[in-house]
Amino acid sequence: MTGRDTTDEILLDVRGTEVRDTYAEAFRVRCARVIVTAQDARWAETAARVFSGYATSVIGCDAEAGIERSLAPSETPDGRPGCAVLLFGLSTEALAEAVQSRAGQCLMTCPTAAAFDGLPEAEERFALGKHLRFFGDGFQRSKLIGGRRYWRVPVMDGEFLVEEAAGIVKAVAGGNIIVQGTAPGEALAAAMRAVEAVAPLEGVITPFPGGIVRSGSKVGSRYKALRASTNDAFCPTLRGRVPVTELHPDAACAYEVVIDGIDEAAVRAAMRAAVLAAAGPGVPCITAGNYGGKLGKFLIRLHDVLG
Repeated sequence: MTGRDTTDEILLDVRGTEVRDTYAEAFRVRCARVIVTAQDARWAETAARVFSGYATSVIGCDAEAGIERSLAPSETPDGRPGCAVLLFGLSTEALAEAVQSRAGQCLMTCPTAAAFDGLPEAEERFALGKHLRFFGDGFQRSKLIGGRRYWRVPVMDGEFLVEEAAGIVKAVAGGNIIVQGTAPGEALAAAMRAVEAVAPLEGVITPFPGGIVRSGSKVGSRYKALRASTNDAFCPTLRGRVPVTELHPDAACAYEVVIDGIDEAAVRAAMRAAVLAAAGPGVPCITAGNYGGKLGKFLIRLHDVLG
């Protein structure tokens, strides 16, 4: 990696890709971690994927969510295959409501699935099985093990086992990089490399479809009812029609990889891995999305995360 001066900014060169000296603007959120288990890895993943569905952006969804990683039987409370799911919301109340609703509709209904708290040390708690137990219509039973209470709710394949409460911690959402390619195929391949590099890291998720965003947004709109609208500075079809373009002269396409994490350090590590994986031939530029500091308190500079 080498630095070089231009007329307007310092660019970092990573394998021929210009990394702009800008920042991703992330913001404070709340995070829950739910351990989902099932009789085998297939059903554990099925439950986790449904549980974390329709959860790409808090602009329009009740939460941002995704599978953090798969868990071996030795890592789960009931000794079965599992997945750790991270869920992020703007407030404790909003996140608690989203997790409870999703657990009831997506985990209790899923064959052989069970749900456990993945943040048992968190001081802030919210009800999980405490409310879902009422589905048992009076036949539900509880058990206290190691100071943690679990509910057994009768269902048609046996029992739905769910922990009574779960933890919530302060977290960071909205870390990102924007990958620009000389062609759509080049940009998508680079963005996919970025997502694959983030996937093994603990404490982070990339919540959008396949981890990649094509409809990057800016704050506000000419339509008063909308909180966000298309990020026109990165739309290749709007070159020459908007006052400012952020696209590199050689770029024909851009994709954004958004990263949510358990803390700022986790988001920084993920952004670094994403940049290093995405850079290379066919990618003239990597930058990041921000709103001039108007959205969030965490300004994560690309040059800083690259060290």
